[in-house]
Amino acid sequence: QVQLQESGGGLVQAGGSLRLSCAASRGTFSTYTMAFFRRAPGKEREFVTSISWGGTWTDYADSVKGRFSISRDNTENLTYLQMNSLKPEDTAVYYCAAKALGSTEYEFWGQGTQVTVSS
Repeated sequence: QVQLQESGGGLVQAGGSLRLSCAASRGTFSTYTMAFFRRAPGKEREFVTSISWGGTWTDYADSVKGRFSISRDNTENLTYLQMNSLKPEDTAVYYCAAKALGSTEYEFWGQGTQVTVSS
Protein backbone atom coordinates (compact mmCIF):
# COMPACT_ATOMS: atom_id res chain seq x y z
CA GLN A 1 0.00 0.00 0.00
CA VAL A 2 1.13 3.53 -0.67
CA GLN A 3 2.82 5.60 2.03
CA LEU A 4 2.60 9.38 1.94
CA GLN A 5 4.84 12.11 3.34
CA GLU A 6 4.05 15.82 3.16
CA SER A 7 6.58 18.63 3.26
CA GLY A 8 6.73 22.34 2.61
CA GLY A 9 4.56 23.73 5.37
CA GLY A 10 5.56 26.73 7.42
CA LEU A 11 4.77 30.26 8.50
CA VAL A 12 3.92 32.87 5.89
CA GLN A 13 2.36 36.31 5.90
CA ALA A 14 -1.06 36.93 4.43
CA GLY A 15 -0.80 37.34 0.67
CA GLY A 16 2.21 35.10 0.47
CA SER A 17 2.73 31.70 -1.14
CA LEU A 18 3.77 28.21 -0.16
CA ARG A 19 4.16 24.98 -2.07
CA LEU A 20 3.42 21.70 -0.38
CA SER A 21 4.81 18.44 -1.67
CA CYS A 22 3.53 14.93 -1.08
CA ALA A 23 5.94 12.09 -1.73
CA ALA A 24 4.49 8.64 -2.27
CA SER A 25 6.32 5.38 -1.74
CA ARG A 26 5.18 1.83 -2.38
CA GLY A 27 2.04 1.09 -4.36
CA THR A 28 1.41 2.14 -7.92
CA PHE A 29 1.28 5.91 -7.58
CA SER A 30 0.03 6.57 -11.10
CA THR A 31 -3.20 4.69 -10.41
CA TYR A 32 -4.20 6.75 -7.37
CA THR A 33 -6.37 9.83 -7.22
CA MET A 34 -4.47 12.25 -4.99
CA ALA A 35 -5.91 14.94 -2.77
CA PHE A 36 -5.16 17.45 -0.07
CA PHE A 37 -7.37 17.98 2.94
CA ARG A 38 -6.93 20.35 5.85
CA ARG A 39 -7.97 20.65 9.46
CA ALA A 40 -8.07 24.06 11.06
CA PRO A 41 -7.98 24.45 14.86
CA GLY A 42 -11.35 23.54 16.34
CA LYS A 43 -12.82 22.53 12.98
CA GLU A 44 -13.55 19.37 11.08
CA ARG A 45 -11.23 18.13 8.38
CA GLU A 46 -12.23 19.53 5.00
CA PHE A 47 -11.51 18.77 1.37
CA VAL A 48 -9.19 21.21 -0.39
CA THR A 49 -8.38 19.77 -3.80
CA SER A 50 -7.87 16.56 -5.75
CA ILE A 51 -6.30 15.40 -9.00
CA SER A 52 -7.01 12.32 -11.08
CA TRP A 53 -4.46 9.62 -11.69
CA GLY A 54 -3.51 11.05 -15.08
CA GLY A 55 -3.61 14.66 -13.92
CA THR A 56 -6.24 15.69 -16.43
CA TRP A 57 -9.05 16.22 -13.93
CA THR A 58 -8.89 18.47 -10.85
CA ASP A 59 -11.38 19.64 -8.27
CA TYR A 60 -11.17 22.48 -5.74
CA ALA A 61 -13.08 23.67 -2.73
CA ASP A 62 -14.76 26.99 -3.41
CA SER A 63 -12.68 28.61 -0.69
CA VAL A 64 -9.42 28.00 -2.58
CA LYS A 65 -10.46 28.26 -6.22
CA GLY A 66 -8.27 30.66 -8.13
CA ARG A 67 -5.62 30.67 -5.39
CA PHE A 68 -4.50 27.05 -5.04
CA SER A 69 -3.30 24.69 -7.75
CA ILE A 70 -2.70 20.95 -7.55
CA SER A 71 -0.38 19.03 -9.85
CA ARG A 72 1.43 15.72 -9.93
CA ASP A 73 4.52 14.12 -11.38
CA ASN A 74 3.92 10.43 -11.92
CA THR A 75 7.56 9.84 -12.85
CA GLU A 76 8.70 11.10 -9.43
CA ASN A 77 5.68 9.92 -7.39
CA LEU A 78 5.05 13.48 -6.23
CA THR A 79 1.97 15.60 -5.77
CA TYR A 80 2.19 19.37 -5.35
CA LEU A 81 -0.10 21.97 -3.88
CA GLN A 82 0.78 25.51 -4.88
CA MET A 83 -0.91 27.97 -2.54
CA ASN A 84 -0.99 31.64 -3.50
CA SER A 85 -2.66 34.69 -1.98
CA LEU A 86 -2.78 32.93 1.36
CA LYS A 87 -5.21 34.14 3.99
CA PRO A 88 -5.19 33.68 7.77
CA GLU A 89 -8.19 31.37 7.38
CA ASP A 90 -6.00 28.99 5.37
CA THR A 91 -4.13 28.21 8.60
CA ALA A 92 -4.46 24.47 9.18
CA VAL A 93 -2.70 21.15 9.15
CA TYR A 94 -2.67 19.99 5.54
CA TYR A 95 -2.91 16.30 4.76
CA CYS A 96 -2.12 14.44 1.59
CA ALA A 97 -4.42 11.53 0.75
CA ALA A 98 -4.63 8.80 -1.87
CA LYS A 99 -7.59 6.90 -3.27
CA ALA A 100 -7.03 3.68 -5.16
CA LEU A 101 -8.58 3.06 -8.54
CA GLY A 102 -12.18 1.98 -8.04
CA SER A 103 -12.28 3.02 -4.40
CA THR A 104 -14.86 5.45 -3.07
CA GLU A 105 -12.82 6.66 -0.11
CA TYR A 106 -9.36 8.04 0.54
CA GLU A 107 -7.67 5.12 2.21
CA PHE A 108 -4.13 6.39 2.65
CA TRP A 109 -3.05 9.49 4.51
CA GLY A 110 0.11 11.39 5.30
CA GLN A 111 0.96 12.65 8.77
CA GLY A 112 0.19 16.27 7.87
CA THR A 113 2.16 19.48 7.65
CA GLN A 114 1.34 22.73 9.44
CA VAL A 115 0.60 25.86 7.44
CA THR A 116 0.27 29.08 9.42
CA VAL A 117 -0.71 32.35 7.77
CA SER A 118 -0.19 35.49 9.82
CA SER A 119 -2.23 38.64 9.31
